[in-house]
Amino acid sequence: MSRKPKKGYFVRGQFVAEGSEMDEQLQREMRGDGPSKTELKAQSTELQALGEELLGLRADLFAPLDLPTKLVDALAELRRITNFEGKRRQAQFVGKQMRLLDEEQIAAIRAALDVQRKGSAKDTLRLHAAENWRDRLIADDAAVNAWVSQFPETDVQQLRALVRQARKDAPSAAEAQVAECQGQAPRQGRAFRELFQLVRDALERAEAEAEQRPVQPVDPDDAGYTGEAHAR
Repeated sequence: MSRKPKKGYFVRGQFVAEGSEMDEQLQREMRGDGPSKTELKAQSTELQALGEELLGLRADLFAPLDLPTKLVDALAELRRITNFEGKRRQAQFVGKQMRLLDEEQIAAIRAALDVQRKGSAKDTLRLHAAENWRDRLIADDAAVNAWVSQFPETDVQQLRALVRQARKDAPSAAEAQVAECQGQAPRQGRAFRELFQLVRDALERAEAEAEQRPVQPVDPDDAGYTGEAHAR
């Protein structure tokens, strides 16, 4: 017995059966109705995930958001719960509270999380820069002169003493090879760690000073200024 063909129509070469989810979505779009169930579910899932991210947001970024007490309490409870099923249900409740927020509050949450992510990336870059400088300082005397030239406020005597001690404490090639075979980093001395701390602190101070330094206004009388307001 032949099957009765499904009723439907083609849209951009794709067959859409009458009564299907795609059909309902297209009908809503034609009528200008709201989002479909699928879209609403996706939005709900995304807001729940966004709410869970708030658990890792720093206090100085969380407080200015001034979130509703019910949501704050729900997040505190979610952090407290350790049971898997209980945590899953509480996360859903957090998502429900997130859906009650307006667009401005959601935008503020996204902005705060973005600020924290960018800060983390900056911290990682500073960490790598400090490690690179430390290794250069230990490996080459020229790097010491380059560092002092770039950071003249450095206590040069302390810097050179740490570099000398770090070189003395450095593990031998055989010790380094054994550590590598064991999947471990070679053991370093105290001077090695203190040198890293000195370098990282200096880099952090330089960043803070650069951020606080006011932008110098352009002087129209400077040579090379080509602004329209200065044109004759």
